[in-house]
Amino acid sequence: MCLDETSKQLIRETRAPIPVEPGQPERVDYEYERNGTANLFMVFEPLAGRRRVKVTERRTKVDFAHVIRERVDEPYPTAEKVVLVMDNLNTHRLSSLYEAFTPEEARRLIGRLEVHYTPKHGGWLNMAETELSVLNNQCLDQRIGEKDELRTEVAAWEQRRNTTTCRVEWPFTTADARVKLKRLYPSIQTG
Repeated sequence: MCLDETSKQLIRETRAPIPVEPGQPERVDYEYERNGTANLFMVFEPLAGRRRVKVTERRTKVDFAHVIRERVDEPYPTAEKVVLVMDNLNTHRLSSLYEAFTPEEARRLIGRLEVHYTPKHGGWLNMAETELSVLNNQCLDQRIGEKDELRTEVAAWEQRRNTTTCRVEWPFTTADARVKLKRLYPSIQTG
């Protein structure tokens, strides 16, 4: 599974939009009111074509730890190992699990994870980032003023995407990586 997150600024309307009429699109006033931000954790399972988006108040180590536990325990309660791809954000450390849970629970979760971090500036290798882009274009490109409204919109989008089992066609192979990311691979000198 791949994990990434983004924030969404909540923007409330100051005046009611003028609804759609024949030949006229919906009209929205240019004035708006800021209403804080929300954090969205995207967990995408590329082989299954499933994604799960969790809306949280903030992006903290504890929030990250709870998302990890939910995504490891709920869909894969009997799996010995769960492969996790994520970037090197400061909250994306397995030590976060120790801040959120008892040492026994944290150790149990860490024992089930096989973590792969994307290289610096290599976020495009994380398919959850691709899914966040789709979410932004299909769902979050509108004014959303309240966290409950955001949760409702995101849940509807998630349901649609999961129902159609949208997968990511990933043409990037190991051979491609060795060419494109050559500077990251050590070279072996012979002779």
